[in-house]
Amino acid sequence: MAIRLLVADDHTIVRQGLVSMLEETGECEVVAQAADGAEAVELAMKTHPDVVVTDLSMPRLSGLEVVKRVREKLVNTKALVLTVHEEEEYILPIIRAGASGFLNKDTSVADLMTAIKTIHSGQAYFGPRAAKALADQHQRPREVGLDPYDTLTARERETFHLVVEGKTTKEIAQILDIGVKTAENHRARMMEKLGLRNTAEVVRYAARKGLLS
Repeated sequence: MAIRLLVADDHTIVRQGLVSMLEETGECEVVAQAADGAEAVELAMKTHPDVVVTDLSMPRLSGLEVVKRVREKLVNTKALVLTVHEEEEYILPIIRAGASGFLNKDTSVADLMTAIKTIHSGQAYFGPRAAKALADQHQRPREVGLDPYDTLTARERETFHLVVEGKTTKEIAQILDIGVKTAENHRARMMEKLGLRNTAEVVRYAARKGLLS
């Protein structure tokens, strides 16, 4: 049977091109496409795909947050993250989030299909640079503190991404369907946990972590 996929990328041309190439292999069925992280999570809950193929940097919710939420709710759905970042600081949080694979966006369709089939079979798949970073971490382990982003609640992470998009507290309250005071509290706790003082620092933090769309 074809592997059922959900493909998430905020760049329409990239997403549609990826979908076309995957379906042309005859080994995949794309059951849903998402243009942002929140839509990816929503569609995953409706379609229960075998594998979610997601970009790391997306609006509303990052690919990291997509992986966390999908893995929490759908234990049989695997996640493969596509990104231009292959530094260790990006790789390790993605693995901790529950991703089964990590691949650079400039990979070939053949390698992408290999990754998807490997993940679908229950194994992990990482590109060469990511595998090297993991090996280096294993051979020369060093203390890796908990990423402050991982300490945020789901609501605080949503607030984080809306702040990055330039939304005001009032707009955040409207989007999340909560009171303005509640939105203020989420924003304040989020910034306190991350050790940030203003919106500019939130954006710079997101840039360092590869969370900008």
